[in-house]
Amino acid sequence: MFSQEIINKINELSSRYPEGKQKSALIPVLHLIQETGNLSLTIEQMDAVAAILHITPIEVYEVATFYTMFHLKPVGKYVLEVCQTGPCMLNGSDQIIDYIKQKLNIENGETTTDGVFTLKTVECLGACGYAPMMQLGKHYKEFLTPEKVDSILEDCRNAIK
Repeated sequence: MFSQEIINKINELSSRYPEGKQKSALIPVLHLIQETGNLSLTIEQMDAVAAILHITPIEVYEVATFYTMFHLKPVGKYVLEVCQTGPCMLNGSDQIIDYIKQKLNIENGETTTDGVFTLKTVECLGACGYAPMMQLGKHYKEFLTPEKVDSILEDCRNAIK
């Protein structure tokens, strides 16, 4: 299922933990698998990870479904993860989510027809003082307004060209 290079990286990650504690490598291993594939995790990949780490498949599924950073279906090149918890909602995240839906003609969890953007609403990203905000890859986009969203989307599209 995985190349020898990926298996070597998985083994290196799991070797950082004491014998019998290989499950501790699960999150970095899932990141590795997701980043080297189609930006999502398949059941087959998660089963293979479980076998390599000597844990049960359900242990992998529990982690992959709990954390919003893992995708269980293909996503766009850019995933717009908009916080929808209390502080962001009080500062307009619902309006930002609605604006993105209208602008990209997608619903939460959907990907644009060109495969560029996926919209996901997520729980607290820990940046309440910068609300409303979203995570785009490894970067936070803060104090969102429709104009800032337009600029972010344009920057992403220009980066592809």
